[in-house]
Amino acid sequence: MELELFETLGISLGLGLLVGLQRQHDQSQLAGIRTFPLITLFGTISGFLAQDFGGWIIAMGILSLAILVAVANFMRSRAPHVDIGLTTEAAALLMYVVGAYLVLGQVTVAVAVGAVVAVLLHLKETLHRIVAKIGQNDLRAIMQFVVISLVVLPVLPDRTYGPYGVLNPHNIWLMVVLIVGIGLLGYFAYKIFGQKSGTVLGGILGGLISSTATTVSYARRTKDHGKASSMLAALVIFIASAVSVVRIITEVAVVAPSTLPTVAPPLAALLLLMLVLGGILYFFKGSAKDSMPEQANPAHLKTALIFGAIYAAVILATAFAKDQLGSSGLYIVAVISGLTDVDAITLSTSRLMQVGSMEPANGWRLILVAALSNLAFKAGLVGVLGSRSVFMKVALLFGIVLAGGLLVLWLWPENFQVPFINLEAKQI
Repeated sequence: MELELFETLGISLGLGLLVGLQRQHDQSQLAGIRTFPLITLFGTISGFLAQDFGGWIIAMGILSLAILVAVANFMRSRAPHVDIGLTTEAAALLMYVVGAYLVLGQVTVAVAVGAVVAVLLHLKETLHRIVAKIGQNDLRAIMQFVVISLVVLPVLPDRTYGPYGVLNPHNIWLMVVLIVGIGLLGYFAYKIFGQKSGTVLGGILGGLISSTATTVSYARRTKDHGKASSMLAALVIFIASAVSVVRIITEVAVVAPSTLPTVAPPLAALLLLMLVLGGILYFFKGSAKDSMPEQANPAHLKTALIFGAIYAAVILATAFAKDQLGSSGLYIVAVISGLTDVDAITLSTSRLMQVGSMEPANGWRLILVAALSNLAFKAGLVGVLGSRSVFMKVALLFGIVLAGGLLVLWLWPENFQVPFINLEAKQI
């Protein structure tokens, strides 16, 4: 018991020193390397006392600290040219609570919160620069994602409707939140790097946001710039398509983690082929540079509704095909769905695998067929919208990948698995 007490006090002292070091380095006038450890230890001692005398001890402690901070700020305000903020004050109150939570709650949570406080304080300039780059459209994107994820999702009923009992509004919208979140991550990465993003980074960001939109954008640019841009455009389009395979594997990992030992290896084999081809293409691209075209906000409510409708239609079509046509009908759905949006068929198949309605050995084949269908569709877009030069390059690259994908479908061992660490997760 005594050893645990000193261990808790040691953690409290360490967290206080961590935050105090950052505040001292930032030249805070209110609290620094000595004050923050005292505050955190104050909270920890209050937590120990609260176990015997009740929670009012902690309440009185935080009230006393708040009065102490207010008095200190009042005294400082009498001096000329003093800028009194709230960051250090808020950190002091929070670290007191962290100190108390070390005793009354979970140590790992308290340590994580203390570390996050230190990191947030340290990243002041970086966060300010990021905020300075956020325009009205970017703020709208954030607010729209909040509406999509935190307003719409909680009110949707978590029960099945419609034929075959497969349409669950809550689960459908949860998939919408996942896809919009991935797109929004890529969008803000693009906003941070902007036009400075090079060819490889442009392809990566394009794959995160939308590989199809990236294909359309770069294909159109080759009409204006001719052969000079065809190699770069082909490389960006190809990288974005490779990232879309990573995106597929990520979606499976989130929705159906238990199937990864079976599903991930064949998809990773296709990704490896694409990485090799992309490396060869990058070697021959020369020294030319390119900038990424302006990207649209992926968090529009209209975009979310469209994806939700597509996802629901794919779920319904999958259930219908399985009931009426058997396993062969599912491949027809995969080909058609992959033409427009490979995310929808990936998520619906992943859910079927997770709940046991489909074997993983069949699920990865459906997903791979949809991915190959999507590649063929994007090659067609390049042929219609781009120059002949970029189409020839993309057609060759995608043709090799399609051939490799068909070989994987044909030759991959039926029950092959990689012994991953058990990835049990809460079912989505």
